[in-house]
Amino acid sequence: MVLKEYRICMPMTVEEYRKGQLYMISRHSDEQSEVGEGVEVITNEPCFDEDFGTGQFTEKRIHLNKRLPAWAASFCPNIYVTEKAWNFYPYTITEYSCTWLPRFQIYIETRYENDNGVSCDFEWTKMEGRVTASEFTNREIMHLDLAYDKIPDKHYKADEDCTKFKSKMTGRGPLQRNWRETHVPIMCSYKLVEVKFDVWGLQTKVETYVHKVVKDILLLGHRQAFAWIDLWYDMSFDNIRQYENEIQTATNKKVRANRSMSRSKSSSSTSSAHAEETNNGGTSQR
Repeated sequence: MVLKEYRICMPMTVEEYRKGQLYMISRHSDEQSEVGEGVEVITNEPCFDEDFGTGQFTEKRIHLNKRLPAWAASFCPNIYVTEKAWNFYPYTITEYSCTWLPRFQIYIETRYENDNGVSCDFEWTKMEGRVTASEFTNREIMHLDLAYDKIPDKHYKADEDCTKFKSKMTGRGPLQRNWRETHVPIMCSYKLVEVKFDVWGLQTKVETYVHKVVKDILLLGHRQAFAWIDLWYDMSFDNIRQYENEIQTATNKKVRANRSMSRSKSSSSTSSAHAEETNNGGTSQR
């Protein structure tokens, strides 16, 4: 198990980011589904926790077949990662699992604070039962800079570059060096991330790699939430929820259509292979 705490500052308030986060997640899911990544929403409903009260629970399936080699996709045409999230903003829990890798799990506990990443006086309520005191004390704390930390080249877009972007609506940006020391307003996403892959011989390599992927995703998502601020800043929370529902309906439709096409192609390929085998057998008999 590898435990890290990521701290990502944003040039906005916690209340502003509440809308920005929902908008960013919905739009990002839509864009990923456009290119075949397939984010399917299974459940989106209210939930309750004794510590945090009423929140929103979502379950999603992130379909991965487009990223698999052709032989793997044909062997198993419906591989997906399950995401379960409990949103009690400004506190959230997110879990990732995969039925094909039962010993693999990602657990993320998040708190949002109106500061620049220096808070250490709150407790990670749900993490206490998952890790030992020693593991928690020895966790690596990583301060991520959404403007100056590098993201993979394939994700780079000039209009999402926070060192160049300037918001017309708020006047915020471009973000200069050491912006986290002086920018007002400012908030921080504190994310405690546990990655577990309990397979001897592969554990350290896989867990380290997954943390790299998590870091890249966090940087990209937070960059987009700021770079898209002019699109969501004036929206009411009800407008954001309506947008979320519209995107959910659209992405589910696309993902399920893609899955139907994949199953159809798989069945067609299997039938063709069977017919060819039968024909070849008949020829040899003659």
